[in-house]
Amino acid sequence: MATGIPPTEHVPQAPASRVLRRWRLWLVPGVLSALVALVLSLLYMGGILSPQDDLHRMPIALVDSDAGPPLPGRSAPLGAELADAVAAGTPPGQVQWQRLSMAEAQDRLSSGRVYGALVVPEDFTRSVAALTTGQATARPVLLTLTNPGTGSLASSLAGQITQLAAHRSSTRLGEQLTAAAPDAPATSKLLLADPVDVQVRQGHPIARHTGLGLSAFYYTLLLVLAGFLSANLVHNGVDAALGYADSEIGPWHSRRPTLPISRTQTLVVKMAMTAGLSAVTASMIMLATIGILGMDAPHPALLWVFSFCACLTVGLGVQAINAAFGSIGQLVAMFVFIALALPSSGATIPLQATPSFYRFLGAFEPMRQVAGGVRAILYFDARADAGLTRAWLMILLGFAVALVFGFAMTRYYDRKGLHRMVPAPS
Repeated sequence: MATGIPPTEHVPQAPASRVLRRWRLWLVPGVLSALVALVLSLLYMGGILSPQDDLHRMPIALVDSDAGPPLPGRSAPLGAELADAVAAGTPPGQVQWQRLSMAEAQDRLSSGRVYGALVVPEDFTRSVAALTTGQATARPVLLTLTNPGTGSLASSLAGQITQLAAHRSSTRLGEQLTAAAPDAPATSKLLLADPVDVQVRQGHPIARHTGLGLSAFYYTLLLVLAGFLSANLVHNGVDAALGYADSEIGPWHSRRPTLPISRTQTLVVKMAMTAGLSAVTASMIMLATIGILGMDAPHPALLWVFSFCACLTVGLGVQAINAAFGSIGQLVAMFVFIALALPSSGATIPLQATPSFYRFLGAFEPMRQVAGGVRAILYFDARADAGLTRAWLMILLGFAVALVFGFAMTRYYDRKGLHRMVPAPS
């Protein structure tokens, strides 16, 4: 019933200055605010400051298509020697060079399993041989292929690595060619010193309205935030409707009569409402991003089903945590689904360029799994090996964990007689 009644003359009012002098009032919010600010700063900034220094086995394809024939005095085409030098010239552990054929490399670019590629073309040795005879019509070419669907930073890092390797190979080859032709004219020596033309191309192009490969991250963020916020709105709304929390809008305050209901049955209500609203939130996200803003989405039906399941799983997880931890559950859920999930999602900075702590979190944090599925649907033709299978399995696992954890905790509390509140007399 409404209690927003103006205070009467005889009721003494406590001044704010007296309340603020109570040090216990400051203690809990002060400590929690300081800890949250400290931990969030360490989490977010710790994962982005030095991606080049944190590189760990970044997958990049190395393709040697050189068909020769070998130059005089050599037993193999230059491509094999160049590929060996590239693999050996990278600091150990930073890059996972994958020796592939061109078809294999294209397949892995098209599924997001490699972030880029360095390609030695079929005519590389013949082009280099032509330089030494003065019959060259074009410089030898090395191709570096980017993969924008893996994310702009991931593709950029891979591009930097492959281009640096290509330029080093050109310099090394130039030293050999210059030493082998000491009497060449000065203009020829300039060409021989840096003989290779390094060309950059997209190995797997993505559509235009994709935010340069960032639409998957922001779409994932929308799904997680929508599931998180919707679940908390349901949690607070149901508690107010059942009489276990106050409802306050502006100056109007009300408290409904308390409905006798167990914790388990309350969780059933909250989870059922979360499931229904997940369909609404997923639909609204797609309406806004695709229908109004024109985001490219080649598999809209699959994207809606995946979006609904992602929102649902996040929402059920939030309800389970709130049921287990009570008032502080919203802070716990914020860390599980937002604070720890964002820097370990691999959606902006690849996990291979983050410290090991974030790679550990990325193995199970929900945003990482959702981002992999969204990216596969939006950029990689919904291929199972592009991360979609893992995403579905992890969503199913998260769904099961939320149900088991939530209902195990509420049933335990109910059996122990730990009721939320003694029902008010009717």
